[in-house]
Amino acid sequence: MPAPASRARVSVAFGILQDMYSVGASSSAEITGRLDVDHADDARHAARPFAHLDVPLAALYRRVMAVFIAAKQRFVVHLRPEDVAEALRRDGSWEAVTREQIDEALRSLEGWGNLRADPDTGRVTTVEDFYRARYLYQLSREGEAAERALALYESELGRRGELQAVALEDIRFRLRALHDMEGDPDPAVVHNLLIELIGRLDSLAANASAFMSSLQRTLDLQEIDQEAFLAYKDRLIGYLERFVSELVVKSFEIEKILRRLEAAGTGRVEGLLRLAAEREAADVAPADNPLVADAGQPGTAAHDDAVAWKLAEWRVRWSGLASWFVTADRLHPSQAELLRSRTRQAIPDLLATVSLLQERRAGRSDRSADFRALARWFAETSDDADAHRLWRAAFGLTSSRHLTAEATAEQADIPSSTSWLDAPQTEIAPRLRQTGRYTHRGYQRRVTDRSAEREHLARQAAAERQQTDAARRRLATSRPVLLSGLGPLDSAEFGLFLRLLGDALAAGPAGPDSAIRTRTTDGSMEIVLRPLPETGIAEIRTEDGVLRGPDHEITITDCAAVPSALAASFAAPAEPRDVAAGAGLELP
Repeated sequence: MPAPASRARVSVAFGILQDMYSVGASSSAEITGRLDVDHADDARHAARPFAHLDVPLAALYRRVMAVFIAAKQRFVVHLRPEDVAEALRRDGSWEAVTREQIDEALRSLEGWGNLRADPDTGRVTTVEDFYRARYLYQLSREGEAAERALALYESELGRRGELQAVALEDIRFRLRALHDMEGDPDPAVVHNLLIELIGRLDSLAANASAFMSSLQRTLDLQEIDQEAFLAYKDRLIGYLERFVSELVVKSFEIEKILRRLEAAGTGRVEGLLRLAAEREAADVAPADNPLVADAGQPGTAAHDDAVAWKLAEWRVRWSGLASWFVTADRLHPSQAELLRSRTRQAIPDLLATVSLLQERRAGRSDRSADFRALARWFAETSDDADAHRLWRAAFGLTSSRHLTAEATAEQADIPSSTSWLDAPQTEIAPRLRQTGRYTHRGYQRRVTDRSAEREHLARQAAAERQQTDAARRRLATSRPVLLSGLGPLDSAEFGLFLRLLGDALAAGPAGPDSAIRTRTTDGSMEIVLRPLPETGIAEIRTEDGVLRGPDHEITITDCAAVPSALAASFAAPAEPRDVAAGAGLELP
């Protein structure tokens, strides 16, 4: 039995209030019940914003969600089904979509929590229009977060990465600006410098990781166009070498600035971080922490808690910055040191990959490739007889034919398949029985006299040994000397110096005393390399040019000459003179 008619007022899209009569209470109760059921379903079922990726119409759902993401970028919040249909017709896809498919896709996405549906009363002109199901759709928080996650996932998969040498200079510049601040610095300037500093470091680390991962896939010959790789290999090697040189110089300067900031006292860095934390705490909304009411007002307990929270975050970021460039000890090298070692190792690995590709292009094959080709031929044979013929041709395991003799009239031509036990006796030549050959072996050729060549090689080796010994005496002074004080070097001396310097740099990181100690592979020479607190640029002049780099203190000791030198010192007193370390000058 329907209830009596009730009177209601409904606001239509044009702002006109119309009195509506004769509307049964049963209809109102039906609508209210349906809404209650919808809200109950939303409460019972949690959002599943990634469910549309594993269904048959996943491509359509992705296109619909892309329409909503593009609309939000244009600051359009709500879309009607006809708007979605028009956008899908213009998205360039060859697959046509019907209106029924779009409506079903919108309902499914709304059920999974990707979209939110609101009643569309903007075009209501009659009571029937009001009760007809019309909805406006917009992105839900879960749906937007899911689309951002998918976009990030796809971008990271295709990310090539790069070695950002410019980021090293930006980090050094901003660290020096923080170091040079005196008195009471401007909190806004400090905050902006710290934000840019951490941002550049994050970009440097992320891009370096992506680049090294991509480079490793290239070295493993995965996802690589061999022709393109061979075409740009020289540019890639030059790119790696330039980054390594920039990383060595810039990371050394960055580490020096960080150590100066730490040496200025614990309050120096802490004060800068606190300025940034206090500036960020002023913008903390009360809703960020439900236990506090007003975190933006200085002097309150809530503000102090917000500052402590932000300060803890900045301490973690600063600790990450320090660990990236400052080496704690030999067991815990800095991330910059690890990146330098990995990049240097990538150069010979890259050259080995190039050699492998060149061998493949030259047509050389290995045993595994031969067996794979043979297996393919066996699989393509039509019957067993062909397979047996292929086997005999490939492996030569046929009947014995290593003994050959001319058949005579008295000796019948016996097939080679006849067994030795069944075949008749045969006569062979005595020479074949004695020497294993039918023909007489001739005289062997006289051995070529190579004494002149050996003497030439011996003289050349002696000259090279004399040059190497002279270079060892020139450099191995067993005394600390600056790189800038080595003086001009000839080709032999410069070659030995580069090998020793390369061994020292490859043996890093430095020890607790900031010195790198190592020996050559044969153990004949010891090198100690120590950075200077205040250093300039060292110049080493050679016959081929000038080598420039950060100045260091180096000590080179000839371990093989130390025992003989000690014995000579006991045998005869040394003359009262001093030799300038590394300069080749005798001083009275």
